[in-house]
Amino acid sequence: EGLADARRSLLDVRDALHLATGRATDRLALQEQDQVAGELGLLDADALLRQVYEAARVIAYAGDVTWREVGRVLRSRAVRPRLRALMGGGRPAAERSPLAEGVVEQDGEVVLARAARPERDPVLPLRAAAAAAQAGLPLSLHAVRRMAATVRPLPAPWPAEAREQLVTLLGSGRPTVDVWEALEAEGLITRLLPDWERVRCRPQRNAVHLWTVDRHLIETAVRASELARRVSRPDLLLVAALLHDIGKGWPGDHSLAGEIIAKDVATRIGFDRADVAVLSALVRHHLLLIETATRRDLDDPATVRAVAEAVGTPGTLELLHALTEADALATGPAAWSAWRGSLVADLVGRVRAVLAGDVPDEPEPAAPTAEQERLAVEAHRTGGPVLALRAQTEPVPDEERSGDPEPLGVELLIAVPDQPGVLPAVAGVLAVHRLTVRTAELRALRLPDGVDDEGTVLLLNWRVAAEYGSLPQATRLRADLVRALDGSLDIAGRLAERDAAYPRRRGWTAPPPRVTVAPAASHHATVIEVRAQDAPGLLHRIGTALEKAGVRVRSMHVSTLGSNAVDAFYVTTGAQAPLPGPDAASLAGVLEETLRG
Repeated sequence: EGLADARRSLLDVRDALHLATGRATDRLALQEQDQVAGELGLLDADALLRQVYEAARVIAYAGDVTWREVGRVLRSRAVRPRLRALMGGGRPAAERSPLAEGVVEQDGEVVLARAARPERDPVLPLRAAAAAAQAGLPLSLHAVRRMAATVRPLPAPWPAEAREQLVTLLGSGRPTVDVWEALEAEGLITRLLPDWERVRCRPQRNAVHLWTVDRHLIETAVRASELARRVSRPDLLLVAALLHDIGKGWPGDHSLAGEIIAKDVATRIGFDRADVAVLSALVRHHLLLIETATRRDLDDPATVRAVAEAVGTPGTLELLHALTEADALATGPAAWSAWRGSLVADLVGRVRAVLAGDVPDEPEPAAPTAEQERLAVEAHRTGGPVLALRAQTEPVPDEERSGDPEPLGVELLIAVPDQPGVLPAVAGVLAVHRLTVRTAELRALRLPDGVDDEGTVLLLNWRVAAEYGSLPQATRLRADLVRALDGSLDIAGRLAERDAAYPRRRGWTAPPPRVTVAPAASHHATVIEVRAQDAPGLLHRIGTALEKAGVRVRSMHVSTLGSNAVDAFYVTTGAQAPLPGPDAASLAGVLEETLRG
């Protein structure tokens, strides 16, 4: 029915075009759009183009789905068994590979697991979409339609998993486009983000733009995913890319209108107040750098001061720089060039220098809790690792007390006597057990007075979640950690076997990892920053490389934002001093080369 309506809509436009021009032409030129809109009784040319784009999108999606199904059937090894089944033989069982909770791959498509219940799982559409985009596979039409027909609306604010799955979807590169359009075709996008309806299929009245507003926003997210290593908060970059033009279609400056909408959307999807403020500022100022760099005198101190006052912080400046480039690249070839990029980079460097004077002092480390001290003492007494698992949940708002709290994963506390190889061993054991690390901290803890005046224990505080299924028992984790520390557990071999069995991702190559030295970030250690695509065993590989380099990890701060890992390692020499500059640069180069291999 939708396909027939789309066909009739395009035929109506063509008939009106023939009447308006008096010619049998199928080209809808700019100068004829208002007249054709009038012939059809539409408000203006924008309404006409939106009607055309909507119809074209329906037809294109139907064609993609149809030919994908034809190709799948022709390529399938199960064609002959299916024919035998039609003639009375047994029904063949299709192979199904799990991708996420409730989501599997079957015959080159992402489908719902047999046990999936969309009516009970409002996060399922985002989880399925993220899994499909990460795997470079299409979402099956049946799965999308089933979710559209039965899934419950997400609560406001969104649960943490929904927000993380959205970020993962947006950070998946080129496959994001097809997956997003599959959700949009069945109305799921506007149900998730009601403000999307106003920009959906909205034409751009600017010759520089190649895409409609909504497609431009997705293209910007794709471009932003390629720049994720340049920022410390790729999740904010990706969401800002999705929302930066959300104010188009409203009266007045779309940046100011978008700031208001972005604040509301970011709050609804569960960002905290500080992140909401950053996102709304990014939307408001998403044209600030390119317009200032190309239209103002950068040698005028007032120009740089004005930008610094608008941006406020180095972190926001970093995000705005990447968003500016992603936006321009997604606009069209005329919007970005090496010259424009150099102007923006020059401006960013000047603004960063102005903001440098406001960098706060390095905070003092927090005192250990009673539980952490207890674990440290027990680890020292037993000579082996001690583990504690504690479930974490988000507090439920007062108006939603009847619902279940949102699981954040499990807090895993590990205390181990200070010894070489702890970081790669712990990270490897978690990877072997298919535990995703969301955040992690490592630090050396001196034992309390009266226990051992000289001894130290490494304390690791992790937030982890199972990729799918249930969490392993703490006793099993501890047993494997003991084996990993004494060398009897071949972590590298186990991870290599698992990686070989994983389906290769198609359609997109992740941007390469980036390893840098943060200058003057600490007086006590050298800070190595790693930005890479999250993958099973990533922390194990990093820890092993640092161990081979002969450096000590004084502390680390690991976070996984969508599909991006953003990690900082505070490393020292054996004498617990910062690395000399050349040694730090060499270590960063070796680590980056290791992660590229």
